Amino acid sequence: MRFDRVIIADWSAASARTPARPSADAIWLGSIDATSAQSSYHRSRADAEAALVAAIKRAVAGGDSLLIGCDFPMGYPKGFAARLTGVARASSVWAWLARQIKDGADNRNNRFEVAAAINRHFAAAASPAPFSSSPSSSGPFWGRPAQLNLPDLPATKSITYKALGLSERRDVEAIIPRAQPVWKLYTTGAAGSQGLIGQPMIHRLSHLPHVAVWPFDPPAQITLAEVYPSLIASAVAADPGAIKDEAQVRLLAKALFTLSQRGQLGALLDAPACAEEGWILGAAQIDLLQAALR
Repeated sequence: MRFDRVIIADWSAASARTPARPSADAIWLGSIDATSAQSSYHRSRADAEAALVAAIKRAVAGGDSLLIGCDFPMGYPKGFAARLTGVARASSVWAWLARQIKDGADNRNNRFEVAAAINRHFAAAASPAPFSSSPSSSGPFWGRPAQLNLPDLPATKSITYKALGLSERRDVEAIIPRAQPVWKLYTTGAAGSQGLIGQPMIHRLSHLPHVAVWPFDPPAQITLAEVYPSLIASAVAADPGAIKDEAQVRLLAKALFTLSQRGQLGALLDAPACAEEGWILGAAQIDLLQAALR
């Protein structure tokens, strides 16, 4: 499949608008088509989502195909969706989070409170019978600022996932072991907060006409996918750009667009069936991605 345009979104779970001056640890969108390549900085998730919606509508109106890659987990390890929502599909979690997450135009959000509520749900469901000496399992999420008083959300990992009946990692993270667990919400490298705050957007975008979310759906005119820019870390390190986040979206967009135009994107889109966990585009094709940038 060939796409007329590729956009890569490096997301952020910031709780306030990021600085007016383009900065690291913020939202960057990298875009490329046959005529131009550019990157843009967005101070809030609302602004970035509006830009993505506008890009989708332009593509649909013009009859163009568009691939949008988002740098956050779009699913959780097997078993989580059914235990939270009663349905073993990632899309049921997106819808649940879209109802629960409050995310303002100023980036203020309640992601830690929602994670604590999920943990309480799991703990209540796993409570031992009366007079049992076995302690109940807590929920899967961990990591928060020290000043937040959320007893149901531990600041550090303090649970055993085997006892909880869940895996700590998704299948795709066995291929990319440096990827952080989806349950980790705070401190260096944590992607869990971006997942909690990003999946409600995936829910909204997935309901726009002609939009599919891969690999849960087959690719369509507008295809959303999970990406992991660290797959091209060596190219990013060699790039002269001053801001790593900007270089990541620009270079990954270029790599995927190049593979698309060469007719080589099919290898990346051939992923295991995974109605719950999702997959990272290119997880098993790092050499192919890197070669596209040479």
